[in-house]
Amino acid sequence: MSVPQTTDAFGATTTAAEVIDGVDLHGRRAVVTGASSGIGVETARALAAAGADVTLAVRNTEAGDRVVARLKAELPPGSGELTVGRLDLADRSTVADFVADWRGPLHILVNNAGVMAPQEVTRTPDGREQQFGVNHLGHFALTTGLHRALAAADGARIVSVSSTGHLFSPVVFDDLDYRFRPYDPWTSYGQSKTANILFAVAAAERWADDGITANALMPGNIADTNLARHMDMRQIEEFIASGEIALPPQKTVEQGAATSVLLAGSPTVAGVSGRYFEDCAAAEPVTERAGAVGGVAPYALDRDNAARLWRVSEALIG
Repeated sequence: MSVPQTTDAFGATTTAAEVIDGVDLHGRRAVVTGASSGIGVETARALAAAGADVTLAVRNTEAGDRVVARLKAELPPGSGELTVGRLDLADRSTVADFVADWRGPLHILVNNAGVMAPQEVTRTPDGREQQFGVNHLGHFALTTGLHRALAAADGARIVSVSSTGHLFSPVVFDDLDYRFRPYDPWTSYGQSKTANILFAVAAAERWADDGITANALMPGNIADTNLARHMDMRQIEEFIASGEIALPPQKTVEQGAATSVLLAGSPTVAGVSGRYFEDCAAAEPVTERAGAVGGVAPYALDRDNAARLWRVSEALIG
């Protein structure tokens, strides 16, 4: 793994536009999942502003069309093309259709979509616990399905949007779907976000010879996002008061998209792979959750865990 070559000019308050300023992505094609709201929109905006042709892979194509219309009216001349593709990560058939419809190389894949902390256990149509099924398995099926397109790009980048929430739980291989242990929205979310990091670690190793890099990231504590639609805010307040969780300072959506855009398009991280970033820099390891507002757990970067998750995921998606 290469050592990140970031710049002191980027940090917690950097915006996506500042990260991509001066970068030319003309001739490159990108897919951003979950790009109908929040940091997905801002990620798509920044990549298109730099010249990339961006496909917004979204569950609600009408919402995606509205975002495209708005961005086209706001982006400067010479920006990349914007299109919409239907993708429901809980529905394996739409993932297969998206993959089958893709033509040509894919230079940037930002796995941004996700679900966060449903209060009751919910399952995907194929029986997987929803957060693991959507946040990890849906993206796993999409990315492995697009492997040939990524390999054809000669230097493709995969960006896996994780969270500091990965500190809530490692991947519990013996009970991925909460069939035996009581369901908890936060350990479930944590498991899925750990899986996002482990996927990047495994892809970085498996696909290095294809010129593909893969990294994961924490976007930040962003209040203005549809991701939090299932959250019980009173429960969050109680968790913070009890010391169960600690949150970093809030970011704007534009700041929250910065690390995704850095990993997707900035030359400052060219060749970097298999890492976990926050605030536009590689995260430091942490050894316990208590009081941690950032950092990365060792289990989330463990190569054995990553290899095991890959094997299990292949079996689960058939």
